Amino acid sequence: MEPDFREGDQVLVSTVNFNNLKGPKKMRDSFVEPFTIIFPVSLVKPYFQTEEERFPSRKRNLTPPEIVEMEESPGPVNKIIKARGIRLNCKDQRQYLVRFKNQTADTDKWFARDAIPDGNLHLRRFRASRRTEKSLQ
Repeated sequence: MEPDFREGDQVLVSTVNFNNLKGPKKMRDSFVEPFTIIFPVSLVKPYFQTEEERFPSRKRNLTPPEIVEMEESPGPVNKIIKARGIRLNCKDQRQYLVRFKNQTADTDKWFARDAIPDGNLHLRRFRASRRTEKSLQ
């Protein structure tokens, strides 16, 4: 059964019969451009302008993870506890959970690498402690 298309709908066109595309076949797009329908229907699939049109029931989390500036820190850094990867503004970023001197775990905060004072020293210690933990297991 073929999809239900109407004249004037926007669709993506299969590149299976295109011989004039450059580059390795493996790296080419399977479908190209949104076109207005004038092709045989068997070569097209629906085109959605936005993700919201394609997945209307999907809930989007519009609040980015909290990144704290070091100015808000409660004191000097004691050590780095954990690391995590997050996606912020379409870029992958690494953050580190920092524990401050003379503070409890409830004041631990996530920071980007560049925002940690003496970050290189603390990161070296953190990575070394993770290596020793793995070797003991």
